[in-house]
Amino acid sequence: MKTPIFILSMFVIGMVTNGCNSKKENFKQGKSVSQEELFLGQKPPGLIPELFAPGMVSTNHLEIEAAVSPNMKEFYFIRQKKGERTKSHLTQYKNGKWEDSEDGRHSSGEVFISTDNNRMYLGNTYKERTKDGWTAEKSVGEMFDKFPIMRLTASSSNTFFFDERDSIGTIRYAKLVDGKRETPKALGKQINSGIYTAHPFIAPDESYLIWDSEREGGYGGSDLYISFRLDDGSWGPAINMGKAINTEVDDIYGSITSNGKFFFFNSVFLGDSFEESNANIYWVDAKVIETLRPK
Repeated sequence: MKTPIFILSMFVIGMVTNGCNSKKENFKQGKSVSQEELFLGQKPPGLIPELFAPGMVSTNHLEIEAAVSPNMKEFYFIRQKKGERTKSHLTQYKNGKWEDSEDGRHSSGEVFISTDNNRMYLGNTYKERTKDGWTAEKSVGEMFDKFPIMRLTASSSNTFFFDERDSIGTIRYAKLVDGKRETPKALGKQINSGIYTAHPFIAPDESYLIWDSEREGGYGGSDLYISFRLDDGSWGPAINMGKAINTEVDDIYGSITSNGKFFFFNSVFLGDSFEESNANIYWVDAKVIETLRPK
């Protein structure tokens, strides 16, 4: 029986390890680049997904839920080691080098940094950035309390797109109009279809939405899908992101960095034991988005 996507996100399993899916082990070397073009010291990927930052982020443990700050100086992720509780990590560029540390988050929400770099959304809560670091968590708003949100992302105009830990994982949106948050509304069937739907990522300009879903016609587990905004403001059909991204396991939690260069996602397989399971963070050139856009 399939493991629900929300269990993968909550990391309540405690028995997973790192491994490379065979479809994604073919690393592309790429051309020589300057230090300024590197991210965590990594050469940018091409159109073939690569394991992200082997030895630094990707280790022989479980890692998922990548979140990159808009200034590209903070990289948040989750790691679980065999026999230990899940821990949140922050890899940060400080004093001319990248440093990894546990960042002390305790919220069940998943990290998203606002496009202005000033808010960290954590599901139903958020923190604000100050010169001394992040504030304590605050409620996103009373109207959102009834939704058990996993991932909330926000566009540049501050429209929220979020999921929930229910039986089908409905994705909703809530606009900010004249400084007032509108009541959340469910997206249409092209988005909210299938066995389970989760982890929305809205483009800063709201021109496309990426999410993961388990539905007919996929590659095996949960697949990553994209829908492009049409000229009339409605959402186009769900487009499977294809076999370069999706595999027979659960491919989930997609996002694009604010500079528009990189697409991050997770590939997760839960076996019957730690040794039989794997979970990894991958990245690929964000040009893959344009290859999917309808002509």
